[in-house]
Amino acid sequence: MNEDRRARVHAQVRSLGLDALIVTHQANLRYLTGLNASAGALIVGVDASVLVVDFRYAAASQALAESEPGLTVDVADGAVDLALVDALRRMAVRRVGVEGEHVTVGRFNRLSSALAAPGLRPIAPEAPAPALVTTERVVERMRAVKDAAEIGILREAGRRISAVARGARAWVVPGRTEQAIAAAVDAAMRDAGFERPAFETMVASGPNGALPHARPTRRVVREGDGVLLDFGGVYDGYCVDLTRTLHIGPMPEAFRRLFEAVREAQAAAIAAVRAGVLPAIIDGAARRVLEGYGLGQAFGHGTGHGLGLEVHEEPRVSPQAPAGEPLRAGMVMTIEPGAYVTGIGGVRIEDDVLVTEAGCELLTQVPIEP
Repeated sequence: MNEDRRARVHAQVRSLGLDALIVTHQANLRYLTGLNASAGALIVGVDASVLVVDFRYAAASQALAESEPGLTVDVADGAVDLALVDALRRMAVRRVGVEGEHVTVGRFNRLSSALAAPGLRPIAPEAPAPALVTTERVVERMRAVKDAAEIGILREAGRRISAVARGARAWVVPGRTEQAIAAAVDAAMRDAGFERPAFETMVASGPNGALPHARPTRRVVREGDGVLLDFGGVYDGYCVDLTRTLHIGPMPEAFRRLFEAVREAQAAAIAAVRAGVLPAIIDGAARRVLEGYGLGQAFGHGTGHGLGLEVHEEPRVSPQAPAGEPLRAGMVMTIEPGAYVTGIGGVRIEDDVLVTEAGCELLTQVPIEP
């Protein structure tokens, strides 16, 4: 599987007029090798790929190489980048892509200078030094469409986070602080088998609900509060993300109207999901509903984002989503419209969906009720 992924990356690289691609972003490195490492680099070349790691990942990398045709491992004696330069010289490549969104200007310049300078294995005097060229989203585009194994993991993760969310009423009670509720969510996620949170759990009660990305505070939840819970987890390396908004006690009419508007907006967006549709169309479906309620200005973020090895990846479901890049079957993403009004609070409802040719499959199954 990883060999096929690397072959497809190399086909993309060749179409860009490059000889190889240096992959340094952690999620992309894991996607192409299976190695979960905090440091390292992969050179995807014509006939082979070279994985460059430090001593911490030597044993794990060698084990991968034994089962991965076309993958060799270089263990750096010192800095990974020095070993990376040495490997590039051995491969005799001339135009090498780097991940423009993940390589700093400083690192790009240091690698370029090292490649141009004489090394332990110098290139022929008459040959030009390898040139680095920035690329954009080569691996990310591939990662956006999940294969059968990835979909299986995300389905199971969706089932598990849904079970956690169905118990939320037990935590959202008067007298508890937002921080205590967040801690209860995190503990339940661990008990459900998640490796770690996908991001810091959000709990926003009462007036804090009007802050779209409020962090949990020491505020004590009271009768009459709306409480927004947004949490995610990492299961077998893959992220899921879910939001529900609950209310304690009798609900004021203004809050009920906000809730119904967001629930209707989410339903409209989910109904618009299918392969071939532009993400901006889905965002527009949610946005039109909220505008109809006079809440267009209360919805300031996108309607969703892709899920996978990272909690925010392609596709981006927003008015600014790249034009001309429609959804494809196998993409997994959130649908999460919201509305936030000072003096009333905030409501966001989020579920995870798998894009299919005919529509979508809901991966999270939790009642939507305040």
